[in-house]
Amino acid sequence: MTPIAYLVLVIAYLLGSISSAIIFCKLAGLPDPREYGSKNPGATNVLRIGGKLSAVGVLLFDMLKGLLPTAIAFKLGLQPSEIGFIALAACLGHVFPLFFKFKGGKGVATALGTLLPFGIEIFGLAVGTWVTVFLISRYSSLSSVISALVLPIFVWYFQPEFTFPIALICCLLIYRHHDNLQRLWRGQENKFSFR
Repeated sequence: MTPIAYLVLVIAYLLGSISSAIIFCKLAGLPDPREYGSKNPGATNVLRIGGKLSAVGVLLFDMLKGLLPTAIAFKLGLQPSEIGFIALAACLGHVFPLFFKFKGGKGVATALGTLLPFGIEIFGLAVGTWVTVFLISRYSSLSSVISALVLPIFVWYFQPEFTFPIALICCLLIYRHHDNLQRLWRGQENKFSFR
């Protein structure tokens, strides 16, 4: 990797380490998302504990954490492997945040943000898969895992040179959902309610 790629990678990790869920909940006077609901500092849990506006803010900010460094990497004309690992660094920052004792969220929104610079087709298919599975199952976790499983296929079809690093991000997302997968297997995972 080139020095500039390393610099953007570090920036991506540090940006990813900013936990918007904790910040937005504090500003809105909501409980700490690490202590309530699923105890996951992410948009879905913020929505569960009653902060609709805060949840939208968390979702957008977390996506931006992935979008910005990846878009910068593309703009700088970095190599595909460098761009892919910068996207991965942003997700790792969200999952293992430096500023919050390395205890972060699942990384789904941040990973979604990284996809936009790769192409609207990939982004649209990822979102479409998530929404379709969610509307059928009402499980946010299952939607995320299935999306992560099929995403490398979409990337391989449209941007094959990015398949390996995107597949690593998908592996990270699936790993972060291992508790959810166990609850799904036991029939103990909570379905999302629109009420």
